[in-house]
Amino acid sequence: MSETIVKPNIDITRTLVEPAMGNLVEGPVMAVRKSSIYIDLAPFGTGIIYGREYTSAKDIIKKIAPGDMIKAKVVERENEDGYIELSLKEAKQAQIWNEAEQVIKEKKLLELPIKDANKGGLILEWQGLQGFLPASQLKVDHYPEVPDGDKDQILRELKKLVGQKISVNIISILPKENKLIFSEKETGSEEQKSIVAKYSVNDELECAVTGVVDFGVFLKLEEGLEGLVHISEIDWGLVEDLRNMIKVGDKVRAKIIEIKDGKISLSIKALKENPWKEFEDKLKKGDIIKGVVIKYNKHGALVSIKEGVAGLVHVSNFGSEAKLREKLELGKTYDFQITLFEPADHRLTFTFLDATPENQSKK
Repeated sequence: MSETIVKPNIDITRTLVEPAMGNLVEGPVMAVRKSSIYIDLAPFGTGIIYGREYTSAKDIIKKIAPGDMIKAKVVERENEDGYIELSLKEAKQAQIWNEAEQVIKEKKLLELPIKDANKGGLILEWQGLQGFLPASQLKVDHYPEVPDGDKDQILRELKKLVGQKISVNIISILPKENKLIFSEKETGSEEQKSIVAKYSVNDELECAVTGVVDFGVFLKLEEGLEGLVHISEIDWGLVEDLRNMIKVGDKVRAKIIEIKDGKISLSIKALKENPWKEFEDKLKKGDIIKGVVIKYNKHGALVSIKEGVAGLVHVSNFGSEAKLREKLELGKTYDFQITLFEPADHRLTFTFLDATPENQSKK
């Protein structure tokens, strides 16, 4: 049963943002309970922060009182009780990303301490977010000049910079990975623009790998110019550990998929056959199909129907993460019903059909 919440007598003008998934919304606090907080999002409904989201934002919530205006991020458009589920923690992160975008637009210089180094570059931190500065984006006086390009010697030289402060620009943001990419060079310089201008979207290039990080790989297009292949653009199949697939110095073929603000994004998987095309005219919403459970995440379980074609079974199907893991074992095949299939956008979701003895076999 939904709890009845009485609105406080508040006369506040606010921006009416539709509470779609991922949107930042704002409204007055209606009530603060022991384990939940309610926000007035009229005319769209009532927002709620509870459970894990309440626990992770306790430090913020203890300072909040009815009538206070707060911003939160929509994590569920409508739950089983009719409330719009919100997150304060994710709202704070979203505001930091907005600030990072502003830093990029203004080409603002940041003075940051070097936290660590790896063979590809330096690790920095800004506003609690970790970022990567590729070695190729260092100025000459910081770039390690090492005979024969010995990677171990390069790492030793980069390690000597740890603890020092360095002036950098943010050149790219990766919200999904909670990561930033920095450069010590002037990315907006005329020289940089003239180099980038030689390239176009859809160009196919043979490149050398200059850095491998958890969110992707950096490729050298030419002297003084690198591009990023995000982890989602490496392969159609699930990529768990990039470092086991690609090494610094490897030669790879990639396709340019975006050129924006002097930055080049590439894809390796774009040059491979798209496995989703096989199912374009074969599957539709409501179809029942077998799939193998390949991964758990915070939203549920990832289910594959073919190498490179996978969709999500949401945790709400089970009531809790523990029950999901009890019902769906990694590596096992079950029957699922398709609830969304949009092959052009690579979107696929399922609902779980209770397992029977005959569909418990391993793939």
